[in-house]
Order: sequence, then structure tokens, then C-alpha cells
Amino acid sequence: MTGSGSPRVGREIARFLAIRHCRIALHANTSLEEAEQTAADFLSNYGIKPLVTRGALDEDGVAERIVAETQNAFGRLDILVNSAAIWQPTRLENVTRDEINRYFQTNAVATFLCARAAGLRMVEQPSGGSIVNIGDWATVRPYLDHAAYFPSKGAIEAMTRSLAVELGSRNGKVRVNCIQPGPVLLADNVSEAKRKKIASSTLTGQVGTPDSIAHAVGFLCENAFVTGVCLPVDGGRSIFANDGLQVGLNTG
Repeated sequence: MTGSGSPRVGREIARFLAIRHCRIALHANTSLEEAEQTAADFLSNYGIKPLVTRGALDEDGVAERIVAETQNAFGRLDILVNSAAIWQPTRLENVTRDEINRYFQTNAVATFLCARAAGLRMVEQPSGGSIVNIGDWATVRPYLDHAAYFPSKGAIEAMTRSLAVELGSRNGKVRVNCIQPGPVLLADNVSEAKRKKIASSTLTGQVGTPDSIAHAVGFLCENAFVTGVCLPVDGGRSIFANDGLQVGLNTG
């Protein structure tokens, strides 16, 4: 579980899987202390002591090392969830080459390296395995001030399909899918007015929760006939724009 040390969606996915008796390996880079606290909480609440791994995933050899540490600790590797990511708003004219490289290295390259390292080990297992990448619903309807971020997340969709073919052709029980979350974890400082506006931007009229994403991960891990899929979990936001227009059709 990459990027699961800090209190974000990755941690909720880890909790969801732990409750269902999965043995968990948490990964952190800068949030090691939070990852250790999460591991302690899991032991106290669920009787499961997660393995905590650390490293910058875009550095050479780190993905292979943490995958090896996980398999060596548990004897097998059934699930990888790639949830590590970075993002922050930057106006288009302020985007630098270094920032673009940083987004691609962290969001795209690191995801690929972890998926490849885990997938090649899963191929050797008779039971195969499931890889779930975390993308973003807004790659199809990007919003302002994230011009460096969205290309790095858009790459995950093509990567998911490509790896599903590469790994599935070697072992049909290895599957690769992607979840594209919508608004599921708003910052604490978001006003109630803005929260309501975000909720109204979805067809379901609500802001989702990290548990919404965790349930989708569970489905993709359990369903052995789904691979190469990019699944929006966004309350319909990717197909709906609440622009206030009311269009009627008179067939009389």
C-alpha cells in the first residue's frame, strides 16, 4: 500500500483491507512517524501489525526493495494499491520544467515501478494477484491551475491498460485496474458553503468518503473477471456539469 502513512485515502484503504483479514504493508516516504502510528493503531484495533516500509518510490531500486520486503515478510503478495501522489495548485505561467518532472516521477513513474515490481512477482504465484492504481476523475474534465498535475495522472490510465496486458498475458490471474476518485476527502478548512457547492457538482448530491474508494478497491480485488478497467468513483461528476441550465423537450 503505497502512500498510506499519512491520514489520506490510502490509509482508509489499508484499514478496509485489514478489517477483512489482509496482512498489510504500509509505505511512507516523509510521513514515517505517521505510518508507525497507523501500524500501532491497526495492532490495537484489529489485532494486525502492519509492516512499515520507507523510501522515495521514484528512486532506483526502491520499488523493488519494498516489494521484496513485503513478500519476504508475508511469504506472498496478493494485492498492491498504488495511492502515493502529490499535487498542489500552480498557475500555468508559473509551471517549471522541474515541477513537471517531479509530478511525473512521483505520480506516474513511481506507480509504474511499483506495479512492475509487484506484478512480476505475482506472475510467479499460481494465485496471481491484483494491482489497483489510483488515478483521478478530472483527467477527463481538468480544472484550473493543475496543468502539471493532470498529465501525470492521465498517464496512469494508459499504464493500467498496458500493464494489464503485459502481466495478464503471462499469468491470467494477475489483474491491473485503476480507480479514479472524485471529491472524497475535503480539507478541514473547506467552508460549509464550498462543501455544499462541491456536493451539488455530483449527480448523487453529496461528497464521497474515503470508504467509497476503499469499497471500490475491495471489488476490484475480489472480482477475478475485471482487468484493465479505469473506474470513476466520483458520484457521477465526470459525466455531469451542474451549470444551472434546464433543457426541456416538447414532443407534442
